[in-house]
Amino acid sequence: MHDKTLTELAAGLRAGDFSSEELTRACLERIAEHDGTLNSFITVDEEHALAQARAADARLRQGEAGPLTGIPVAQKDIFCTDGVLTTCASRMLENFIAPYSATVVEKFDAAGAVMIGKTNMDEFAMGSSNETSYYGPVRNPWNPETVPGGSSGGSAAAVAARLVPAATGTDTGGSIRQPAALCGVTGLKPTYGRVSRWGMIAFASSLDQGGPIARSAEDAALLLGVMAGFDERDSTSIDRPVPDYTATLNDDIRGLKIGLPKEYFGEGLEAGVAQAVEAALDEYRRLGAEIVEISLPNTHLAVPAYYVVAPAECSSNLSRFDGVRFGHRCEEPEDLEDLYKRSRGEGFGAEVKRRIMIGTYALSAGYYDAYYLKAQKVRRLIRDDFLRAFEQVDVIMGPTTPAPAFRLGEKTDDPITMYLSDIYTIAVNLAGLPGMSIPAGFVNGLPVGLQLIGNHFDEARLLNVAHRYQQVTDHHLQGPAPYV
Repeated sequence: MHDKTLTELAAGLRAGDFSSEELTRACLERIAEHDGTLNSFITVDEEHALAQARAADARLRQGEAGPLTGIPVAQKDIFCTDGVLTTCASRMLENFIAPYSATVVEKFDAAGAVMIGKTNMDEFAMGSSNETSYYGPVRNPWNPETVPGGSSGGSAAAVAARLVPAATGTDTGGSIRQPAALCGVTGLKPTYGRVSRWGMIAFASSLDQGGPIARSAEDAALLLGVMAGFDERDSTSIDRPVPDYTATLNDDIRGLKIGLPKEYFGEGLEAGVAQAVEAALDEYRRLGAEIVEISLPNTHLAVPAYYVVAPAECSSNLSRFDGVRFGHRCEEPEDLEDLYKRSRGEGFGAEVKRRIMIGTYALSAGYYDAYYLKAQKVRRLIRDDFLRAFEQVDVIMGPTTPAPAFRLGEKTDDPITMYLSDIYTIAVNLAGLPGMSIPAGFVNGLPVGLQLIGNHFDEARLLNVAHRYQQVTDHHLQGPAPYV
């Protein structure tokens, strides 16, 4: 069962070929067998998962099943889950049992999905390699000596290794798309506001967005249909109807105009990745699409703007973790100042501290206008570049990452080089656009991702364009040798 897509598993459950309990037990057995190597899970909740599976089987027998009823799903450990450990991969929250569930978790529960556990991630979603986790790095199933990407690396690795058919992720600057690319799976970051952030522990509130990670665009369409929707508890949630994302998957894409930003094919892009993207574009030409060269002239400003905006918001959001109300608390503090300093010093890792310091500096008196305000103005320029491009084209394509997965430890001592791993993804978050990464081939045995970017709320088109490509290629069906 482990090599079936979510769509195939859903069909098998409805047909009675196997039960949700059997499927859930199979996933739990694979996690027990393989996750010692991968470290993709922080928490596996066997008792809760089997209880949900039995409830799903009852719904299936009564003919009340939806598309995800009985399907095991992993939640990134940034989503609060009632009664279950929610750590954000940080020592700060190593003992935090959430007293409520995030909206995304509630939606999966209502759909009858089975929560198998919580996946490992970069601490507080800050990282591009999944090496900043308090629980140790996640390893890429294609080569355990390489990173899976971050911050949703645990979710991507678990799906790639067939431990679970699907998982959730969050994307602040590429944290769904980048690990999806490096692990050879499909990942979708929806339009900002399309998926509720309520109960999702905040990193940078104007950038964070939850989304699905699965093996195919068809699977991602089913997942997004459950995750998306207005939530009055989230002030950034958009009150807009949710379409049936599966209804247009097979639409003809002849005449589709694909924009190719010239800025995405310059210095820093590995030749093998460029060749894989070109081969994917050739497939789209054969499907009847037209390739149009476009320019996104402010692309080079995306990384510096992001690394002012995101740390500033992170500095504000993480100020609540002070050792007083919840989270890690130091032993025997001498006074309140000592409590704050030692609790935060012990609870946060190096990368989180770095970003808090940068953000606090950018927001400090005398620097707000020079840094944060200017970064927000640049953000508007980047958004306007995309909107002008979408007057000419339907979809924008390019590489998801400049190179395949790099080796563990290779960039940990060079934060700037690490930050540049997200050079093609960050602008999408700054503009609030939907983007996705789909498998597009291999370089030296490691997966390469093709990035698709759409206009606001154009997820259905992205899924359609991705699905048509996956109908004529098999990159998304290939898996790492030890796990297939």
